[in-house]
Amino acid sequence: MQEVVVHPGSIDEALASKAARAEVAPERLGDVVLPSRTLAPAQRVEIYQRMYLLRMEEALGIDYPALQHFLGRRRFRDLVRDYVASFPSRSYTLNRLGDHLPAFVVTASGLRHRAFCHDLARVELAMTGVFDEAETPSLSAEAVGAVPAEAWAAARLRPIAAFRLLALRYPANAYVQSLRGRGHRHPRPLRKDGWLAVYRRNYGVHRLELSRPAYRLLSELAAGASLGQAVEAAALRGGRSAASQTQLNRWFREWMRCGMFRAIEA
Repeated sequence: MQEVVVHPGSIDEALASKAARAEVAPERLGDVVLPSRTLAPAQRVEIYQRMYLLRMEEALGIDYPALQHFLGRRRFRDLVRDYVASFPSRSYTLNRLGDHLPAFVVTASGLRHRAFCHDLARVELAMTGVFDEAETPSLSAEAVGAVPAEAWAAARLRPIAAFRLLALRYPANAYVQSLRGRGHRHPRPLRKDGWLAVYRRNYGVHRLELSRPAYRLLSELAAGASLGQAVEAAALRGGRSAASQTQLNRWFREWMRCGMFRAIEA
């Protein structure tokens, strides 16, 4: 039943597939599936086979609404059909069905504006990822205040589990945001670098656009560098565009307010 249901072809092709034939030969289908008053055994199985792809499209459309909107329903349905043929559902839950979709978009056939679609899918995967991530409490103001000033340079800030960083080549975040309300103009799929932090706080998923220097600093911190090392590395990479002390203070106040970190380690 499962081998036939997940097969992307017609019901006859599905019943005749190698995987299905290994379980039940097509001519013996009537031995395991009885006819109804109006439907033959193959027609009864076909109902489930045709519903499978519709259910996969529905599930992926929930996780990737911006990608579906940009491609249109027909092209998105074609993408889903090809995707689930390569990555069929193998779990009791559909929550992680779309985990491979951004990578699949890179090589999917017949896709227009592939690089833009890839960035859209990356943003939306990050959003579903932090939504399903384990809950970790954020740093309290008391914990931050308890760190002596001389200890900050060697301290390491650990981000919460529900935290992702993205470097984008196209205005994917702006496109996602444009779907949030009526009358918003959708940005064109033209090259425009951007940097994004995606995180969850109080059961809500948030996206914070970053400057390049802020992204570099957060990346260093998330990779495990101490605060002093992260600031130094970001300054070396930033050159003339390196952040000032005032900017650093403003960033850290905002990141703490957003609850992006869970611990300070000496």
